[in-house]
Amino acid sequence: MNPEELQKQLIAKVQHIDQVMRDDLAMVRQPRLAAVLDHALFTGGKRIRPLLTLLAASLVKAQSGCDHSPVSAVEPASVARLAIAFEYLHAASLLHDDVIDRAGQRRGRATVNTRWDQGTAILAGNFLHVRAVSLVGNAGGGECLELMAVAIQAMVAAEFAQMDASTNHDWRQSTYFAVLRGKTAALIAAACESGVVIADGRRQQRQALRAYGVNLGLAFQVIDDLLDYLGEPGVTGKALGNDLREGKMTLPLLIAHQQATPTQRLWLEEQIMAASPAQRGEQFSRVRELLTVTGAFAACRAKAEELIAEGLAALTIFPAGPEQIMLSALGQYVLERKK
Repeated sequence: MNPEELQKQLIAKVQHIDQVMRDDLAMVRQPRLAAVLDHALFTGGKRIRPLLTLLAASLVKAQSGCDHSPVSAVEPASVARLAIAFEYLHAASLLHDDVIDRAGQRRGRATVNTRWDQGTAILAGNFLHVRAVSLVGNAGGGECLELMAVAIQAMVAAEFAQMDASTNHDWRQSTYFAVLRGKTAALIAAACESGVVIADGRRQQRQALRAYGVNLGLAFQVIDDLLDYLGEPGVTGKALGNDLREGKMTLPLLIAHQQATPTQRLWLEEQIMAASPAQRGEQFSRVRELLTVTGAFAACRAKAEELIAEGLAALTIFPAGPEQIMLSALGQYVLERKK
C-alpha cells in the first residue's frame, strides 16, 4: 500500500467514525449540551482510539479468513459503535482535565469550561462517560465493558498518583511510567483489546494488541512531554511550558535530573519544583536549556522510538497485511506528530 493509498484509507475511516458519532448524538435534544458536544468532539481530534478498535477487529477477521475487507471504510455497525465509545470516554476525560487544570485552550480553541463554564464542562463529560459505557455494554458485551471499567479505574488512580508525584516531587522514572500506564496507555490498550474481543479473537491475539496499545500509549505521552518544551504553540494550540508551570514530573525533567550535576540537581529541586507556578514559568527557558545540555530531549525521543518498536514487535504473530501497515503508520504518526 503506497503512502497516498494509506492516507486515503485512514481518512475514510476517520470520516466514518465522525459520521457514526454524529448519528449517535442526533438524539441529544438539549441545545446547550448539543453545542458543547459538537465543540468538544468535532474540533480536529485524531480519532486514534476508535481507529485502533476498528483496525484490531479487522486484523483478527482477516487472520481468521472471514469474508471481510480489511481496509473498508464501512465497518459492521456493532464494531463502529464500540469504537466511538472510546472516543467519547477520551473526550470526557479531556473535559474533566481542563476543569482540573483550569485550562483556557485546547487544540487552539477555547475550552468548554472557558467558553461556557465549569459546571457545563463537568456535565458534558459525565454525559459522554455514561454514553460510552452504554455503547460498550450494548455493542461489545460484558467482556468489553470490563475492559473499559478497568481502564477507567486506572485513569482515575493515575490522576491521583500524578498529583501525589507532583506534590512529593517524586523523581523516579518508575513512578512516571506507572502514571502513564494508567493515564494514557490503559484506554488505548482497552480500545485495541476490545476490537479483538468483538471479532472473537483468541487470547494470544488479545495479548498482542494490548501490548501494542500499551506501548503506543506510553510513546504518545512521551512525545507529548517533548512537545511541551519543543512544540510550536501555533501548531499545538497551547503555550509552551504548561506541564512545568503545573509542576508535573515529566520524562524530560526526570532524565535531566538524573543526568545533571549535583548543583544543577539542587537547582531543579529547590529553585524550580519547589517554586510557585508563576516562578517556574519565568524559568522555562533556563530549564529547557538544562534539558538540552543533559541530553534529556534526545533520550526521550529514543525512548519513544523504543516503545513503538516494542509495540510493533508484538504484532508479528499476525501475517503481513494492510492492517499492520496502518498500525505501523499510526506508530510513526505518534513519533512525528507536531500537536
